[in-house]
Amino acid sequence: MASHAATPTAAPQGPGPRATPAGFPSPHPEWGPQEAEDEDAEEPGEVAQSWGIHLCALWNGGHLGIAYYDTSDSTIYFMPDAPDHESLMLLQRVLDEINPQSIVTTAKQDESMTHFLGKLASQEHRASKKPEIILLPSVDFGLEISKQRLLSGNYSFIPESMTATEKILFLSSIIPFDCLLTVSWDINIYPSCTADSPQIRALGGLFKFLGRRRIGVELEDYNISVPILGFKKFVLTHLVSIDQDTYSVLQIFKSESHPSVYKVASGLKEGLSLFGILNRCRCKWGEKLLRLWFTRPTRDLEELNSRLDVIQFFLLPQNLDIAQTLHRLMSHIKNVPMILKRMKLSHTKVSDWHILYKTVYSALGLRDACRSLPQSIQLFRDIAQEFSDDLHHIASLIGKVVDFEGSLAENRFTVLPNIDPEIDEKKRRLMGLPSFLTEVARTELENLDSRIPSCSVIYIPLIGFLLSIPRLPFMVEANDFEIEGLDFMFLSEEKLHYRSTRTKELDALLGDLHCEIRDQETLLMHQLQCQVLARAAVLTRVLDLASRLDVLLALASAARDYGYSRPHYCPGLHGVRIRNGRHPLMELCARTFVPNSAECGGDKGKVKVITGPNSSGKSIFLKQVGLIAFMALVGSFVPAEEADIGVIDAIFTRIHSCDSISLGLSTFMIDLNQMAKAVNNATEQSLVLIDEFGKGTNSVDGLALLAAVIRHWLALGPVCPHIFVATNFLSLVQLQLLPQGPLVQYLTMETFEDGDDLVFFYQVCEGVASASHASHTAAQAGLPDSLIARAKEVSDLIHSGKPIKPVEELWRENRMANCQALVEKFLKLDLEDPSLDLDTFMSQEVLPAAPGVL
Repeated sequence: MASHAATPTAAPQGPGPRATPAGFPSPHPEWGPQEAEDEDAEEPGEVAQSWGIHLCALWNGGHLGIAYYDTSDSTIYFMPDAPDHESLMLLQRVLDEINPQSIVTTAKQDESMTHFLGKLASQEHRASKKPEIILLPSVDFGLEISKQRLLSGNYSFIPESMTATEKILFLSSIIPFDCLLTVSWDINIYPSCTADSPQIRALGGLFKFLGRRRIGVELEDYNISVPILGFKKFVLTHLVSIDQDTYSVLQIFKSESHPSVYKVASGLKEGLSLFGILNRCRCKWGEKLLRLWFTRPTRDLEELNSRLDVIQFFLLPQNLDIAQTLHRLMSHIKNVPMILKRMKLSHTKVSDWHILYKTVYSALGLRDACRSLPQSIQLFRDIAQEFSDDLHHIASLIGKVVDFEGSLAENRFTVLPNIDPEIDEKKRRLMGLPSFLTEVARTELENLDSRIPSCSVIYIPLIGFLLSIPRLPFMVEANDFEIEGLDFMFLSEEKLHYRSTRTKELDALLGDLHCEIRDQETLLMHQLQCQVLARAAVLTRVLDLASRLDVLLALASAARDYGYSRPHYCPGLHGVRIRNGRHPLMELCARTFVPNSAECGGDKGKVKVITGPNSSGKSIFLKQVGLIAFMALVGSFVPAEEADIGVIDAIFTRIHSCDSISLGLSTFMIDLNQMAKAVNNATEQSLVLIDEFGKGTNSVDGLALLAAVIRHWLALGPVCPHIFVATNFLSLVQLQLLPQGPLVQYLTMETFEDGDDLVFFYQVCEGVASASHASHTAAQAGLPDSLIARAKEVSDLIHSGKPIKPVEELWRENRMANCQALVEKFLKLDLEDPSLDLDTFMSQEVLPAAPGVL
């Protein structure tokens, strides 16, 4: 049996998306969405070994230098030198946002950094696993040696044709060395600069760590370096501060265990949350960017309005078709950084070429579609301009070179016909072997012993051509296998294999065609990889812009379905002004939802004290205000008829207690910690939401603490934060514990008493509640009427200052029951029993029951 090469076929043709770039075949029509998802999935071992973020941080002279390596896209991110307080609040903020797997720093550090790292290592409870802290010698962070590492790195995005000096100029355009390149490579290989830059030293320390740990290439040869596909700058300016408690209580994110037993080990899935209902992204990197926007709400009005402009464009009825077309194209934007990383390591899979082709092909479709859209919108203009001809070149190369069907059939890289004449000739010879070998076998059979009925000539890769004959009955021992003029090779499946003079001639004439074809196709694959890696920068830019477009299409889709409106940013407005706002999650769960307006600041006061019956909607109203403000700060449309958002620098909450045994803190202590964050960090531009603070302790102490906190903020005057307080401490108003003035406004939830029934309108209005109506809530919860009646009686006695006495009727019922039980015990006595001890009976049975009887 001869081994045959797959028949080469033309590039697959088929109907593509609606926006089809001219001159390119559509991706394979039989590879549907399910296959596309499978192609983009990572191997389990690959994710477990290398997925993560490794951060290097230096704090020197009041300035912070930060750089980190993200293994998901093999990119190094660096933050420009930024001033930081000795408490290192900026560093903590970075750690909260990127959640690194490891933190690298110098072993020689000052007291502030030592204290910070010690506190980080001692934290018992974190939202995720504590990072590993790695200390390197201070010499590894030297300024000059750091520049040396940066400039001598092996970067696939730098053209190989560049000279050493051109490489320095190229890198200096990406990484700010903060000095002029006035020296040549012959004199000095790095820029001459006397300024001490924590950023450059952090990058140098990160390079040292990556080289020592060999992140992502642990099992490769030592001549293979850690893949670095690009440098990107990240900044934390204009960001709004939101802590983990706020994310939790507002249900912005909510992780739940996956219901499938096959996916339990793979992690958690998103539950009912704001992120969950807005995440309609079609590609993995769009979802990642949306999560990043949620973790980094911003005050940059130019950035926010640019996002809203795109959403508003797609919400126009006439643009629905183009939005759907773009959304379909987004589903083909795959994990390009992982493919480029595998190319860098020469681990490219067969499916990678098809994924890359579909990605580039879809990117060209996005470019063609965006060129027909208004160029006044920055995103459309960027996609139309920056999806350059390099994409066309990559798509053309892959489409003309790669044989997708042949590669899939043979599970290796194969090329199309007419690419390399030598490969085509060898494949033709390989395809013509069956008929040729049949003729050779007929000739060989004529020269064999007449007892041999048949023979065949076969080709085995790496072994060559062999003459195969069936095993005859007289061939029992090994000596019987010898045939004159033939060299015996081996016995397999009752067939004897020999080398003959003719097969040796075939080996010399044809050689090992399979291996030669594979070697030559592998060489072509390497050349194609180099062409793609040389244009990696445009692929990275494609991913950035496409993921941004994907996020905005998702937000536009959600805004269309849920009836959201565009918020307005008012830098001169101190606070928020919301008309008929809705809770984005509750309105999806409730049969009917009553919208409410909210206005904070100006003549409406900055402190809102909200009272009302239990279960009347106070907590929902607080969360609704926080969520609308948050959605506006990530550039999304909001669930309200109108929303004017002033300058907000932080959102603090004290709404829900996150109890945990590992914290070692009481519930009330956790509440106090949450309140302390707001008191110590809130500014006049902060939004503070407080719900039922003080209920975890004695009612008098809780009321006193709540009043003290509010008075503390009121004492600040016009510079106090924007505060919404929901409470059932009606004494806060009845005892006039808060000073009167324009800063305070009292609100309540509107209700109506219809006899014994209480009707909730869930409408916010001005005023103060007269009672908490806890008994009505207790009745709804199913408590017995007798208990509720007694609770009302005790409550009235407490409010009137009268003593609380036992219930007379209940006391009489208990006495009668005790008497009956005692009589029954006496009747059961056997007075004639000699073992009866009346003294013991009286002490154990009668006397304990006597107080209830007498």
